[in-house]
Amino acid sequence: MLRGVLGKTFRLVGYTIQYGCIAHCAFEYVGGVVMCSGPSMEPTIQNSDIVFAENLSRHFYGIQRGDIVIAKSPSDPKSNICKRVIGLEGDKILTTSPSDFFKSHSYVPMGHVWLEGDNLQNSTDSRCYGPIPYGLIRGRIFFKIWPLSDFGFLRASPNGHRFSDD
Repeated sequence: MLRGVLGKTFRLVGYTIQYGCIAHCAFEYVGGVVMCSGPSMEPTIQNSDIVFAENLSRHFYGIQRGDIVIAKSPSDPKSNICKRVIGLEGDKILTTSPSDFFKSHSYVPMGHVWLEGDNLQNSTDSRCYGPIPYGLIRGRIFFKIWPLSDFGFLRASPNGHRFSDD
C-alpha cells in the first residue's frame, strides 16, 4: 500500500515538473500576456492595457523599426519597460530634448536599439539612458487583448517617422 501511494506521489511530482518546464519554455520562448503600466506609450497603449507579447522575434533578430517591445529597464533591471523601436544598430537618430529646443543626432551602436515612448513628453527612454543592448529585449508586442473596445493589432506610432534623412 505504501509503495502504491509513493508511486502515485512520484508520478504526480513528475508530471508537475514536466508541465512546469513546458509552461516555462512557452512563456520564455513563445510569448505571453503582459499588462502595461504608465503613460509613456499613450495613446497607443493606455495604463493597465493587457497585450500579447511574442518572444520569437528577439531570438531570430526579427525586431524592426516601429515595433513595440517589452525590455528590461536599463536603469532598474527588476522592472520591464514598454517602448517603440525607433532605431536599429547603425541608424542615425534625430534626438530631441524634452523641451524640443535642442536637436542632435545619435548613432545606434552595433548590438543595440533606440527605444522611445509614443508619449514623448512623458516618457523615460533612450533619450535619457541612450541606446539599450538588444539582449535586454524580452518580446515584441503586437496585439491588444484588453480593453475589449481596443481588441486587435496595434497601430502605427502617432509621431510618424523620427529618423534622420541626412
